Amino acid sequence: MNRILSKLFLSAIVVATSVAPLRAEKLTGGDISLLPVYENAKAQYLTSTGAPIADVIKWSHDEGMNAMRVRVFVNPALYKEKHKNETNADRKYDPNACQDLEYIIPICKRIKQAGMKLMLDIHYSDTWADPVKQWTPYDWVGLNEDQLVAKVEEYTSQTVKRLKDEGAAPDLVQVGNEISYGMLWGTPWTNAPLKCMNGSSTNWNRLGRLLKAGVKGVKDNCPDAKIILHNERISNLPVLKNFFEQMKTLSVNYDIVGLSYYSYFHGDIGALTNALAAVTSVVPDKEIMIVETGYSYKWEVPGTNSNYVFTNKWPYSPSGQDRFIKDVINAVASYPKVTGIFWWWMEYNAYPYSTTKLDGWYNAPLFDCETGKASPALTTLAKWAENSAVKDVVNTFPADDVYYDLAGRKVLNPTNGIYIKNGKKVLVK
Repeated sequence: MNRILSKLFLSAIVVATSVAPLRAEKLTGGDISLLPVYENAKAQYLTSTGAPIADVIKWSHDEGMNAMRVRVFVNPALYKEKHKNETNADRKYDPNACQDLEYIIPICKRIKQAGMKLMLDIHYSDTWADPVKQWTPYDWVGLNEDQLVAKVEEYTSQTVKRLKDEGAAPDLVQVGNEISYGMLWGTPWTNAPLKCMNGSSTNWNRLGRLLKAGVKGVKDNCPDAKIILHNERISNLPVLKNFFEQMKTLSVNYDIVGLSYYSYFHGDIGALTNALAAVTSVVPDKEIMIVETGYSYKWEVPGTNSNYVFTNKWPYSPSGQDRFIKDVINAVASYPKVTGIFWWWMEYNAYPYSTTKLDGWYNAPLFDCETGKASPALTTLAKWAENSAVKDVVNTFPADDVYYDLAGRKVLNPTNGIYIKNGKKVLVK
């Protein structure tokens, strides 16, 4: 079946029967790790016009999102038991950090069944892992370095294999979460001498061994999965650049630089573009993804820096939140290596079982917690991948080729437009 190519694409065609890739694939979506909790609580998710959403994952895919992120902890139940009497707010068990392997299997399957890519975020901890806490799982405490390396490979392999066996093989895997200063620092809430610091060679070889073990655990089971190394030091360029320089020196095999960008912690859009430029200068061959971003539509996030700057530019309102993500999208447009944007905790929803902030902390989802309605920012983010996605130009193809429309429906005789073929978007002219 032949289609006449428009003049716009003539320069991209070398052979009439070829498929010519023009741009790298773009992924967009969010971290939806708590969706089952909200669904069990009977939270009501609605479209922007108030229509009920039967399945948030399928609906998000229909809107244009093509990937979702899910975190996993080693043994959050053990952490809960160890800290059940803890009074320190930072140290006590957080029910939002409840995702063990059994918890995530059903939601990972739903993501894959909806035709979306799955990003697995392995924390290598029983609780939140981030730049100020990378605590070794309690069951692993006491292992020497060789034993810990072996345990990381074993745990990663078992986790990825189980998901694969369940029909939910991850397409992208974060080997660690926000590991700017290393990971697996030792017994929770004790001194952390195992950090990796800028200006010091201490512990970097250890981190390299741990990361290589995690990468091997992934690749042994899902060789095509892309590996992400996640750093959030957007506002500290020396630390950011040093981390990825160290990864080169250590010969850690990975595909994607993962970044967190929160304006109220990291600074204005200039902080993001400076970080993108810095990363590109160090590892120009790597893809970059904003694996975490977000902005509130109503309440200030505690700990916000320079709040007066951002409320003038991005008011705490649905339109202000939408302006924020539009500015992020505009910022990354100058960096073709940026291939993904993910909104953190996009599924947070207290409607209708609470008309107040659910936990008084983050409150920056893509659904209004007081109405259940999807925000304008959700639509803007969802359309980013569609507007900048892979557009392979197809001129000639056999009549028995299988094409799908963007809703996942098989199309026997595709006319002009964008379709899915072999898991990639193509433009038929």
